[in-house]
Amino acid sequence: MRSLSSYRIIGNARALLFCAPLFFLIEPSLADDAGDNFFDEQVAPLLAARCAECHHEEEPEAELNLLSEATARKGGENGPVLVPGDPGKSLLWKRVAADEMPPEDPLDDEEKQILKKWIASGANWGTDPVDRFRYTTDKRAGYDWWALQPLGQPEIPSPRRGRRIRNPIDAFVLSQLEESNLSFSEDADPRTLVRRAYLDFHGLPPTPEEIEQFVADPSEQAYQQLLTRLLDSPRYGERWGRHWLDVVRFGESDGFERNNPRKNSWHYRDWVIEALNADMPYSEFVRMQVAGDVIKPNTAEGFAAVGFLVAAVHNTVVGGSEMMKRQSRADEIEELVGAIGQTFVGLTVNCARCHAHKFDPISQDEYYQLSAAVAGLNHGTREIQQPDQREKLLELQAKEKDVASRIAGIRAMVREQIIEKRKSTKTPAVELPQPLASWEFEEDFKDSIGNLDGKPQGGARLENGALVLDGKDDYVITAPITREITEKTLTALVQLENLDQRGGGVISLQTTGGGIFDAIVFGEREPRHWMAGSNVFSRTQPFQGTEEKEASGRPVHFAIVYRKDGTVTGYRDGQPYGKSYKTSSQPFAAGGASLLLGLRHMPPGGNRFLAGRVLQAQLFDQALDEEAVAAVSGDPRNYVAEKEIVAFLKGGEQASYLMLKEQQQKLADEISAASQAARFVIYTNVPRSPAETYFLNRGKVMDRGELVGPGTIQAIAGLPGDLGLAMDAGDADRRLALADWLTSEKNTLSMRVMVNRVWHYHFGSGIVDTPSDFGFNGSRPTHPGLLDWLSGQFIDSDYSLKALHRLIASSTAYRQSSHFQARAAEIDAGNALLWRKNPYRAEGEVVRDSILSVSGQLNLASGGPGFEDVKIEPNNGTTYYRPFDAEDPNLNRRTVYRFSPRGERMALLDVFDCPDPSSAAPRRSPTTTPLQALSLLNNAFVLRMAGHLAVGVKEEVGEEQVEKQVDRVFKLILGRAAEKDEREPAIRLVQQHGLALLARTLFNTNEFLVIP
Repeated sequence: MRSLSSYRIIGNARALLFCAPLFFLIEPSLADDAGDNFFDEQVAPLLAARCAECHHEEEPEAELNLLSEATARKGGENGPVLVPGDPGKSLLWKRVAADEMPPEDPLDDEEKQILKKWIASGANWGTDPVDRFRYTTDKRAGYDWWALQPLGQPEIPSPRRGRRIRNPIDAFVLSQLEESNLSFSEDADPRTLVRRAYLDFHGLPPTPEEIEQFVADPSEQAYQQLLTRLLDSPRYGERWGRHWLDVVRFGESDGFERNNPRKNSWHYRDWVIEALNADMPYSEFVRMQVAGDVIKPNTAEGFAAVGFLVAAVHNTVVGGSEMMKRQSRADEIEELVGAIGQTFVGLTVNCARCHAHKFDPISQDEYYQLSAAVAGLNHGTREIQQPDQREKLLELQAKEKDVASRIAGIRAMVREQIIEKRKSTKTPAVELPQPLASWEFEEDFKDSIGNLDGKPQGGARLENGALVLDGKDDYVITAPITREITEKTLTALVQLENLDQRGGGVISLQTTGGGIFDAIVFGEREPRHWMAGSNVFSRTQPFQGTEEKEASGRPVHFAIVYRKDGTVTGYRDGQPYGKSYKTSSQPFAAGGASLLLGLRHMPPGGNRFLAGRVLQAQLFDQALDEEAVAAVSGDPRNYVAEKEIVAFLKGGEQASYLMLKEQQQKLADEISAASQAARFVIYTNVPRSPAETYFLNRGKVMDRGELVGPGTIQAIAGLPGDLGLAMDAGDADRRLALADWLTSEKNTLSMRVMVNRVWHYHFGSGIVDTPSDFGFNGSRPTHPGLLDWLSGQFIDSDYSLKALHRLIASSTAYRQSSHFQARAAEIDAGNALLWRKNPYRAEGEVVRDSILSVSGQLNLASGGPGFEDVKIEPNNGTTYYRPFDAEDPNLNRRTVYRFSPRGERMALLDVFDCPDPSSAAPRRSPTTTPLQALSLLNNAFVLRMAGHLAVGVKEEVGEEQVEKQVDRVFKLILGRAAEKDEREPAIRLVQQHGLALLARTLFNTNEFLVIP
């Protein structure tokens, strides 16, 4: 009789791989008679383990299903296969006896005897049907699979070399090492250990001073104090938050062909970082991501946390047919089911969408139950009001109003003096800025806009000197403009049909095809409010102006000014309307843009069109100030430019005036920030009423079966899959019940998975080397007892991740050297038994952040919108992201705060294997390529940072002190001084080619790139 032991030695590494025992194996001696329990105890396990792979209920081979009494007695396409009481006449026995079935691995003699005895005794059935998921076989996992069992109570081993044991982790690891005649490596030297800890916990190298402090006192007390500092620092959450964002497929654009940016999804990233820094219990960390908006309703924290649900790609272009709509929704739900299963319980539940899982005990019914649990999923945004920030905003606005009043008083007084001086000296007034294009609708389109050649479209018509638009598809479009436009001002005199219309561009400057536009828009984001419209800015926020109350009763003048520095300002009737804010400035290439009156986009456009009368519209290819806007809109008399006012003032008066202007701008910036803080938008799950969930035959969206209620899977021992909800339960109840199921005390699989993730990131490889797959296709644990013991400790610590980090980092296994040992490698080439600390290549983010840090250029500003090192280029409905490099402190923030769309990244991140966020990356795949070395020598970012480092070192140690410069660069980059055989070549290199080249050379070393 064949048997499988619980542990087996695999390959040269002799790694211990855990596998559940096959409980259905029988004793060598069989009972003479088949008793009442014979079928359930021996036959059913045999059928499930050896026959069900082919002859199951879904699509049975030869139409033979051997898992239920009725279908087994019925037989298949060759007729009945059982003749109760007579094996010789039973086709099933004939095929088995001839070793034809199972075809690849025939039954052994004892298994055959079980089958023969059963048929001979009458083929009596027991429990019906046979559950093919009940038993683990050599082809699939059953309910007895190791990962699905409750945590064991492993006894802490007592290895022979007890002096190396610092905590029980070492006892588990060392006992398995000793079984292979191996042991721990020596402890890492203090300089290596402190560098390892900083890179591991912060993703940043320690400063030379931090290294020397620990080297001077590497005691146990000092090491524990070091761990405390590392865990208490906000840098910890930034480092480990990046790991979590990898797992949950976080990206800041939609993906698919549109790939629109998500400028408000950064709240989820910040929530993850803050939760980790606060050591939020892992159970709560999970619950918040599934149902945070239910647990903490109408809060920024709750809305931000469930950003997990909408972190993935999202198809915003769904076909019009019913099939395409259903398919898109089914795909979206499958993605989320897959993310929940793999992230929290390490199971590929989504593989059961079209049929029962091929390798794990998950049925298709259970897949649809879990789909129903998240059927309220809906991508969108939510707005949060912050009362405390509102008070700050009102205070700032009052201060700005006072400053503006003082500025206005000075301007009025000076304007009168300038005008009087003009009269007395007969000096002509300053010429008004001239528009690039303007409309005065008195006669016809032909003569009103010169060489821009406006063409009326749809129902656009002239009526009593106005352009009339009826809110449908009426507009005027010009030929392409032949000159480049960067700064710009758009003005319009408009009378709206009603103040409740939602959307409509009055005047737009946009690229050919309508991909990018700057515009004056009404009612787009807020009813009765004007805004600067631009899809480059991802539909920019409304200005903080007053609600429009007059534009349907009389014409009003409105202007939007776009400046080169990205400042966008609105004016209403020539007066400042709302406050400026910073964003990306959009230039328009010569011949690549046209002007548009009406609509919101060029055809085919959208469905929010302007209804009203446009009496005047102008485009200026320059930024106009308030005075100029008022003058060109109909009051050109006695125009006084701002520069005239400044020039007229002398000495202290001029200085005071300019100081007031500076103060006004500073207040404007603070008001903008406070306004966003008082009322900000979060990209999150905006749940809808869960639609009915149907079982889909073979996963086909147009082949619906029965309705399915919300539930989960029942494979985890002791944890029911029934959520106890009615078929019509609401979204909140469904997700809250799912969150409770995921974090139940009985869901020990969830704890195993997270403990393994933490181990994986500390050692470069998990105890289970497939962090998001604990099923049959995943790896087996190298140290099963240790995994269960750590999971128990994790639970006992109230799910404290920081306590788990400290426990792991305090062990000898973690603190040992990473030096290679040939003899140990012959026994365990992959280091699965941990005879040394695995060195591993730093991720691309760590490489970039470390270069910034040692160069003295790292900007530690945390939180908020990410820095953008890509140009966002919409074109024909698709958004492209073009990486660029620039000398800008705002671009020198930690890489975790980078705006991360699904698309191109800076070259340095690409070559160092940063994954695209279109899919989860629970484990990164590092490569070694020539491009990495070339990038660290020639990349513009690296060149610039090496230059900064060289300048800083020269300033610190002296321009002529080359030897000291060399030592300082070595200490900054590698954490040590140059060794004797390195110093002289390094000095010659610096003397011949400069200090920056030495920095780039050291950036290229394994010592810098590898976490030891």
